[in-house]
Amino acid sequence: MKLSFNWLKDFMDTSVIEDPKGYCDLLTDTGSKVEGFEIAGDEIENVVVGRLVKCEKHPDADKLTVCLVDDGEEELRQIVTGATNMKEGDLVAVAKAPAKLPGGIVIKSGKLRGVESHGMFCSIGELDLTTHDVPYAIEDGLLIIQEDCKPGDDVRDVYMLRDTVIEFEITSNRQDCFSVIGLARESAVSYNTAFKLEEPVVKGCGGDVNDYVSVEVLDEKLCPRYCARAVKNVKIEPSPLWLRSRLRAMGVRPINNLVDITNYVMLEYGQPMHAFDRDFLEDAKIVVRCAEEGETIVTLDEQERKLTSKDLLICDGKKAVGIAGVMGGLNSEITDSTKTVIFESANFDGVSVRLTAKSVGLRTEASGRFEKGLDPNNCIAAINRACQLVELLGAGEVVDGVIDIYPNKKEQVRIPFRPKRINEFLGTDIAEETMVDILKRLWIELKDGELLIPSWRTDLVCFADIAEEIARIYGYNKIASTSFCVSARIGKRSPFHCFKNKLHALCTANGLTEIETYSFISEKLYEMLNLPEEQRKSVVISNPLGEDTKIMRTTALGSMLETLVRNQAHRNESAALYEMARIYIPNEDPMTLPEEKTSLVVGFYGDGDFYTLKGICESIAQKTVGFGDGAKKSYEIVAVKDDPSFHPGRTAALVKDERVLMTLGEIHPAVMKSFGLDKRTYAAVIDVEALFEAEKKDVVYKDIGKFPAVTRDLAFVCPETVTVGELEKLIIKYAGKNLESLRVFDIYRGEQVGAGNKSIAFKLVLRSPEKTFTDVESDKIITKVKGGLERELGITIRS
Repeated sequence: MKLSFNWLKDFMDTSVIEDPKGYCDLLTDTGSKVEGFEIAGDEIENVVVGRLVKCEKHPDADKLTVCLVDDGEEELRQIVTGATNMKEGDLVAVAKAPAKLPGGIVIKSGKLRGVESHGMFCSIGELDLTTHDVPYAIEDGLLIIQEDCKPGDDVRDVYMLRDTVIEFEITSNRQDCFSVIGLARESAVSYNTAFKLEEPVVKGCGGDVNDYVSVEVLDEKLCPRYCARAVKNVKIEPSPLWLRSRLRAMGVRPINNLVDITNYVMLEYGQPMHAFDRDFLEDAKIVVRCAEEGETIVTLDEQERKLTSKDLLICDGKKAVGIAGVMGGLNSEITDSTKTVIFESANFDGVSVRLTAKSVGLRTEASGRFEKGLDPNNCIAAINRACQLVELLGAGEVVDGVIDIYPNKKEQVRIPFRPKRINEFLGTDIAEETMVDILKRLWIELKDGELLIPSWRTDLVCFADIAEEIARIYGYNKIASTSFCVSARIGKRSPFHCFKNKLHALCTANGLTEIETYSFISEKLYEMLNLPEEQRKSVVISNPLGEDTKIMRTTALGSMLETLVRNQAHRNESAALYEMARIYIPNEDPMTLPEEKTSLVVGFYGDGDFYTLKGICESIAQKTVGFGDGAKKSYEIVAVKDDPSFHPGRTAALVKDERVLMTLGEIHPAVMKSFGLDKRTYAAVIDVEALFEAEKKDVVYKDIGKFPAVTRDLAFVCPETVTVGELEKLIIKYAGKNLESLRVFDIYRGEQVGAGNKSIAFKLVLRSPEKTFTDVESDKIITKVKGGLERELGITIRS
């Protein structure tokens, strides 16, 4: 970002600046890094305005002319020239020997074909100017000066070439400093001098802007604010010298008054603007909407751009007339015949503009500013300033009224003011009054213990930002060097981190070995896991390392099975593994980061079966969600038949409060085949977050029974469809609170129980906390259990 000292004078007293070098050092010290500075016009010396008094042909050269010129001195100066576009009485630029011109050119006195010449007449090119800087000049002839000046005036003053231009390196978080006003604020604060900013005043010519254009914003998220004003009876002509010189100093090429006004406001306020020819807006309407997939537009650079449904467009009643925040369309550009102009000053979502600019391959000065996130509260001031310049330049008549669509106004940021903590943070002893004074100079108001942040300071969001502001204005050089000192805080792991460490220990205690795999996988794994389409939605990596690492996984089961296959390929007879894996669940909004979850996956083959896996999972559950009360467990194990990756008859889920904590079972034969697993493989997928939330936090001590227990064995004959879990629930229900424990010790299938049936034998332990059970009392409980099972399931005791 460049800054012209001539422009800076509009906003502060520059007499406090002793020299450019000191200014650069001070601004760098206060946080606005300066890359360097340039003294504009410094390469031109001894070039003045001269009036041609007499022009005669050279006596010995047909193509040369001998001229006498009044350059403000007592005697006329004789110069020999080969130019032909001048006449007596013209004002020209005279390089009086000895003189210096841009590029290190030195002009000396000499003779041309025997006639003395004491200087040279200059063209715009020799002064390092173009026809954009001097519109009435010609490129291949002398510069005939039309400005208000007299012989002897320095050409640098006539064309406002004297200036000091500072080059800043602004960080992207300081979007407010990508403007003359923003840098002027920083300069005024750094020099502790007054900052002057007058509110733009527009006189207007009557009428109503709503009679000239209507505006509709269909996507308020991508376009939080849109302002428009109308200018009629437009006169397209070159801008005045003062405006052209300021644009030139800032590195912007002058074009015409209307285009120059929008560029001038963008540089001054940091707010990109655009001007539409109203005659080209069909239905006199502006619609801000997203493009249709594949929609095209020809931009001002005469290139056709193909758009996607994520790109924001500025449209009229029927067609697109501009890419929002990037570039206008060729079909609505300002021409010499333009009579009515619609000015646009809008705020667009920075991320959207960046993605669109990248998508269409077009990065502009406007898009570069919108990408950084501009202040929506700046739109009105910018568009009013543009209209003020229209009236000042006589470029047209401004219609009364402003269209301002701003449905969700930006709330002012408030940050608690903590001077003591700021000093602790910085290692300083700055007085509170000094801090308040610094913040006031930064337009940060203190009210009821809170700091009210101005809307243009989008980078100030927390306490540390305030501390940095105070430190940089107070002066880093004033902060004394001290020994490192900090209030030590005892660090500790979070409860969730401790819980994961507990799971690591439980898995290791169960003989499992930890593995780590990549979070990005191939889409083929979903096919191999036999997952349905609705479960395959994943976050796609923009620049994957390869096809096998194209998406972020939503399940770590595939990674576990790949690892088990690798172990089988290395001829390991058995393997028992676990992984504390990260999985990524995509959000509906593609602009929102995915939900990251922790999943514990257990897998093994070789030594063990389904019951081995069930034992591992139950040991984890008992050490986390608890054992339960008496024979009643704190969780349930239910059969699962609809998981596509697991065997439908050998899969279960561990459930608590109707929430699945674990899914465990044998891998589906089709999945095993797709992965190339030769041996029966078992796996469990554990939802770590759900398990953590269900963890029993409080451990309650329970006395060991004082009275002896009574043991009873019961064997029930039931259909194969009845599960052990169903029987356990009913036995616990009818046995009541005195059932201390319940376990299966035998399952029998054979001729004695009939085809399609099985016999399940349970051991019941009964104990009362108050007395010793008698046989009669125990038999009464057993009878109740038998009756309950017979009524509800129709099953009987095996004889």
